[in-house]
Amino acid sequence: MLASRRQDVGPPAHCRTSKATWGRISCGFFLMHKIKPFKISDIEINPPLVLSPMAGVTDISFRRLLKQRGGIGLTVSEFISVEGLTRNNPKSKRQMRFYENERPFAVQIFGGQPGRMRMAAEMAEEIGADILDVNCGCPAPKVVKHGGGSGLLKDHGRLEEILTEIKKAITIPMTIKIRAGFYDHTINAVDTAKLAEGCGAEHIALHGRTKEQGYRGLANWDLVKQIKETVSVPVSGSGDVTSIEQAFARFRETGCDGVLIGRGAMQNPWIFRQIEDVMNGREPFQPTLEDKRMVLLEYFDMLREDMPQLAAIGRMKQLAGQFTRGLHGGALFRTAMYHSHSVEEILDRISEYFEAISAGRPYYGEAGNPGEIVEAPVLDSCEAAAV
Repeated sequence: MLASRRQDVGPPAHCRTSKATWGRISCGFFLMHKIKPFKISDIEINPPLVLSPMAGVTDISFRRLLKQRGGIGLTVSEFISVEGLTRNNPKSKRQMRFYENERPFAVQIFGGQPGRMRMAAEMAEEIGADILDVNCGCPAPKVVKHGGGSGLLKDHGRLEEILTEIKKAITIPMTIKIRAGFYDHTINAVDTAKLAEGCGAEHIALHGRTKEQGYRGLANWDLVKQIKETVSVPVSGSGDVTSIEQAFARFRETGCDGVLIGRGAMQNPWIFRQIEDVMNGREPFQPTLEDKRMVLLEYFDMLREDMPQLAAIGRMKQLAGQFTRGLHGGALFRTAMYHSHSVEEILDRISEYFEAISAGRPYYGEAGNPGEIVEAPVLDSCEAAAV
């Protein structure tokens, strides 16, 4: 049946691929039944697409915005410090909040002390999280020097103790997110995955860069394939997936159970829905300019409901800075947004920009004066958020 619909599914505008290639992507993969929902314990992840946790980004407002666009099988909190949680830090506790329509929802924690990791895991279960995820990937020096994040990749004894303590303390599934290794010359992701499975982890997600690599270069998805061939629990991959075609290629090349998408979702809030559309033989949803304008306004409303005005403005600049890349006049719009300091200014800049491009007019920035292009900073990693 999918083969007969192949001609109806073309590549989305941002995918640089031919119709013939797109036909192979949208048809061949699914006739072979390679991509299907998977389970973490008894929790179905359907579709097998995960909104990757990003510190300073995937808070309750961003997750709510993306979940309403569709296509997400699992949402995950920002990584949360167990030191903050177990010492009643208000910010850390706020990071565990979630909406019922986010389910299944995972709380991700980081730290290097087994006792505090166990206590934080118990707190996550108490607030109603479906899954507890252990962060073994953050490369931030502030996190690593205390034994947390990717620091655990070079201390398997400590990691085993942490996972064992958590597993004994909770009844919800325990999962883990790891990196390729600590140093570029000590790639130990497969060994880490085997250790985690032995300690009771029920899903393993790999970001295919080392701690030493940080966020430079490209993620190594060959390691995802190696882990998938080694362990019996579900395995997902993370890193550099910013298009529909890339997501399908990763499924095909690695045989992984799921794909995590982070920065690609900041650039395109509909990417999960588009992937799910093609999985079901539908033409991928193509947002109009009005859809793009409304998603910015909706996100700003959510932010203002959830946090003080200045914080909401800062987060708004962050998303707009990613979301408008590739749009006509996007750099000038981002500059105008960066120089906006009130709710009214933010709303005015959005209105001016979309009115101009909808009418086919060039956008010249605030007051018609482009000036110097300035980009708002992006918090898309634990490195930035941990400073």
